[in-house]
Parts: sequence; structure tokens; C-alpha cells
Amino acid sequence: MERCRLHILGPSGAGVTTLGRAIANAWSVPHADSDDYFWLPTPPPYMTARSVEERLALMHAMFVPREAWVLSGAMTTWGASVVEESDAVVFLRLSPKERLRRLEEREAIRRGRTKLDDDDRTWADFRDWAMKYDDPSFTGRSRAAHESWLRTIRQPVLRLDSAQAPQKLLDAVLEWNPT
Repeated sequence: MERCRLHILGPSGAGVTTLGRAIANAWSVPHADSDDYFWLPTPPPYMTARSVEERLALMHAMFVPREAWVLSGAMTTWGASVVEESDAVVFLRLSPKERLRRLEEREAIRRGRTKLDDDDRTWADFRDWAMKYDDPSFTGRSRAAHESWLRTIRQPVLRLDSAQAPQKLLDAVLEWNPT
């Protein structure tokens, strides 16, 4: 795949940001995560969302106009004007059990702990939200919502199982010819 404007999405814990960074590094292009624009920078992070108007204004001013980029993160309910500027989309999927394992590991590192427990309400609430992704009746960020959204976009979509090694995922994207 040649350098382009690439959007990557999937469930939390599937490696969307990790793959996005790897592709951006391979192409020597900017990488951003939708969370960079969604959330205000606060201590602790991920507590206060920007308005949709603020997010989109920032993205269109700072990121979208570039010739090539990699954007990771789901923006299916608010980022149509940004996604429309992309040339292709990569959709990652991963089993719920492996996603939970990865999320626990990531969040423990973020919190400077070796193990998380249910007494940490922030973690428990996030975990519970993230694990609803595979529930077809969940009305929030879910696989059903992503699949439905993917059927509406004009861009070619590469679907990958992110249980594969990171290098295999990177190679699959770099070798993809979406035209």
C-alpha cells in the first residue's frame, strides 16, 4: 500500500493505536488517535470530552489537510467529515477474552500497578463498557455499530484479526492494494 490517508478502527484493546503508529512510522507520516482530539488534556486523562465542534475544528486545522496520515480510533458517530477525507480504512477485530487481557495489562501499566481490582471504579467502569463491544444489543460503541457503519462508507476496507503478531498486521497493511 502506498502512503495515503488511512483510518484504522476497532474495539478498545485490539491494537488500533499500536498498528496506527507502526504504519505511520513505516510511511514517515503523522499519526493521531481520535482520543487526542476527543478528550481535553486533563489529570487524570480521559475525563472531559471536547464538544464535537471543537474536535472537528482542531482536526481540520491541524491534521486533515496533510497529504498523508494515519488516524486511529473510532469516530463513527461524530467524525464523518474527517473520515470522508481518508483514502482507505482498516478494521481490526479480536476475541473478547484477548481484548480484556490486553486492556488489563495496558491499564495496569498506565496506573503504575501490577494488577487491577474491581475497587478501582474507573477501571471497572471502563472494562464493563469495553466488554459490551461484542454485545449486539449494546447501543454504544459496538461491533454491530462498526459493521453497520462500514457498509455505508465509500473507502475500501481491509479487515484483520489482530490476534496476529504486530509485524504480520503491519505487513498485511503495507502489502494491501486497495484499488
